[in-house]
Amino acid sequence: MDIGSWIIRQLSPILKDLAPHVPGEFFPNYFLLEYFHRPLIASFFVALVAGFLGTFLLIRNLALIGDGLAHVSFGAIAIGLVFGGMDALWYALIFSTISAILIDELQTRKILDGDAAIAIFMTGMLGLGLVIMRIWGGTASRLVDGYLYGDLLLVDPQSFNIIVIVCIIGYLSMLFLYHSLLSISIDPIAAKVQGLPVRLIRIYFSVITAAIVVSMVQIVGALLVTALIVAPAATAQLIGRSFRSCAILSQIIGVITVLLGLYFSAEHSTGSGSMIALVASCIFLLTAILKFSKNLVLKPNEN
Repeated sequence: MDIGSWIIRQLSPILKDLAPHVPGEFFPNYFLLEYFHRPLIASFFVALVAGFLGTFLLIRNLALIGDGLAHVSFGAIAIGLVFGGMDALWYALIFSTISAILIDELQTRKILDGDAAIAIFMTGMLGLGLVIMRIWGGTASRLVDGYLYGDLLLVDPQSFNIIVIVCIIGYLSMLFLYHSLLSISIDPIAAKVQGLPVRLIRIYFSVITAAIVVSMVQIVGALLVTALIVAPAATAQLIGRSFRSCAILSQIIGVITVLLGLYFSAEHSTGSGSMIALVASCIFLLTAILKFSKNLVLKPNEN
């Protein structure tokens, strides 16, 4: 039995017990019906690891790398759908990993700025995938929209295994390298002087970032991945008092964002990915307004 099936067996009874307490007319079906357990659990895993990852990306000013790698993965998925041979997510994982390493190397060696490297790989791979889809796509083109905007029904057992394994490895890696990643993000030169293998850690973090982004594509879609990576982490920065508190809050906000997004999408028959992105932006905007209003009342002289 694979890890995905084991997780489903462990969590399905808990989800069914929660179903009577879940609000809404259609949303309780996500907890009650086993058909929806796989995408629901995958969404929870993705929300946790995306929030954690986003905290490190923001402090390194790499918020857009998630968007860039998501577009790379979409182009790779288009290639995978056309030529087959293995699951489309494996194509995305391979191409995104290579792109993430090359982007980091170009930036580290000062050949290109980070934004320029991201833009080149993003547009290049996206263009390649769309051209191949247009020429040889055929019936495969009908599946593309799900990966573009997110579709929970795309999370089959094989994809679920990939998502779970990537999220677990990514989350544990960031926990294990927590202090090293923080040191490198704040001052890479000082980290190198301290004896940390800065280059190896950067490459590994790039690989983990690519894998996590790929795992998110089926949940929120290639166009909307950035929303779940950046928005919860940015919201946490508004209310957190330390990096550790921001890392914890971003995960909590990420899970709340996914739950609310799935609730509203189920009740109003909208796309899950687009609704999750909208909820993430609304939570950030509301938090920013509340914080500004609080500062305006409590610290009028400073404002």
